[in-house]
Amino acid sequence: MPTSPEPIEAVSQRLDTFLSEQLLYAAALGPEAEMLTRSGASALRGGKRLRARFCLTGWGAVQPSASGFTDAALAVATSLEIFHAAALVHDDLVDNSDTRRGQPAAHRALQNAHRDAAWTGDSDTFGRSGAILLGDLLVAWSDDLLEEGLNGAATAAATRRAYAQMRRDVTIGQFLDVAEESAYTVYPDDTHAERALRVASYKSARYSIQQPLQIGAALGGADDAQLDALGRFGHDVGMAFQLRDDVLGVFGDTAVTGKPVGDDLREGKRTVLVAYAREAVTADERRAIDARLGDPALDAEQIGILQRTIVDTGALARTEELIADYARRADLALQNAPLDNEAVGDLRALARAATERAA
Repeated sequence: MPTSPEPIEAVSQRLDTFLSEQLLYAAALGPEAEMLTRSGASALRGGKRLRARFCLTGWGAVQPSASGFTDAALAVATSLEIFHAAALVHDDLVDNSDTRRGQPAAHRALQNAHRDAAWTGDSDTFGRSGAILLGDLLVAWSDDLLEEGLNGAATAAATRRAYAQMRRDVTIGQFLDVAEESAYTVYPDDTHAERALRVASYKSARYSIQQPLQIGAALGGADDAQLDALGRFGHDVGMAFQLRDDVLGVFGDTAVTGKPVGDDLREGKRTVLVAYAREAVTADERRAIDARLGDPALDAEQIGILQRTIVDTGALARTEELIADYARRADLALQNAPLDNEAVGDLRALARAATERAA
């Protein structure tokens, strides 16, 4: 039966129902289980619900006669938001981030809970261990809700394959991102931008936009031509989305992004911005960039030096040009695509929101 036509509201309602069931289950297991479950609910607060929106738009693109979202489409879309929360919990742990969406990151919140409860042992170790398990729990929740949505669906097998591909790609992409912070030294400088784009593709572009679109479309019974058009559009928008994220990770406003200014520089992210900057300087200047990049103690002045280098070398301008190029290519993928016209308009609006953003 069709439900609310407003995607964020509909997904939020479906998520609230699911979390209420999980909290009821955990309450019977005791306060520690309830603590972990409430941490999961906290990790799911906020965000743009981008993956759910693209999933539902992909479904609608091949279901032109639908007057609203089915229960199956909502469950599958919401499962992607839960999986995303799992990825963020683990990502913050890997990056040693203190905040997420302006609030303490999950491992920090669990560390604080341990301290407030006056439990024995090291609070930091507890927080990190708890966050690993919390991420695992969120993945399990995502699987549970996905299967609930696919129960009895004729397109269940195709949807599961698309979902499984997403899980594999983003996990490999996360590792490529971690590995690049160490592996870059053994590869020629003129290959770093290409390698950064490979990370962006697997860690973000496919996972954030391309695959949610294709998962929704697979659930809706898409044919090969529809999946191809959505895939080409989604990948190029996803690349623009990640490159915009890279720019915000260096130049974003903390009050808007919820992350400290220059956090990607402190974390040592080997982004296209960094690769372009390194290409444009002397060997000595390159060594100076490398010496600063990845230092968690970088102060505002040092961040400012790196920011100016990225601007003065033209790296920021080149990245902005690349974002615009990916956006143009994405729009071309929709021309004459065998998709619902209203959904094509929604896709273009979502593409603008994903690439012209401040957070």
